[in-house]
Amino acid sequence: MRKYWFKISDKIRFLLVGGFNAGVSYIIYSIICLILGAHAYQIALALAWAISSVVSFTTQKFLVFKGGGNWTKEYIKCCTTWFFSYLINAGLLEIFVKYLHINVFIAQIFATLAAAIFTYFLFKKFAFRVKI
Repeated sequence: MRKYWFKISDKIRFLLVGGFNAGVSYIIYSIICLILGAHAYQIALALAWAISSVVSFTTQKFLVFKGGGNWTKEYIKCCTTWFFSYLINAGLLEIFVKYLHINVFIAQIFATLAAAIFTYFLFKKFAFRVKI
C-alpha cells in the first residue's frame, strides 16, 4: 500500500492529509468556541493549533514527506512553520470576524484554507526538506 501511496503527487498527499489535519483542528476549534463562547475565537484558535500540532506533525512526516529525518529537528522546524502559518490564520480570522463580520465558524474555514497553501510550501522547502 505504501508503494502506491507515494506514487501519488506530494501535492495531492498534502491535500488529503492536510484536509484530515485541518478537520481535526477545526473540530477542536469548534468545541473550544462552544465551551468558551464565540467571542473567544482567538483563544480557541491558539489551543486548537497547539493540540493538533502533534497529529499534524506525525501525519505530515510519514504520509506526505516520507519522514526519515531527525524527529527533534523536524518537529522544531514544523513548530516554526506552524508559528508563521498560525500568524496568517489568526490575522485572517481577525479580519474576517471583526471587519467583515463573518461568523467565527465560517471565517475559520476560509482562514485555514489560506494558511494551508502557505504551510505546504514551508513544509516542503523547510521543515521536511531532504538534503541531497
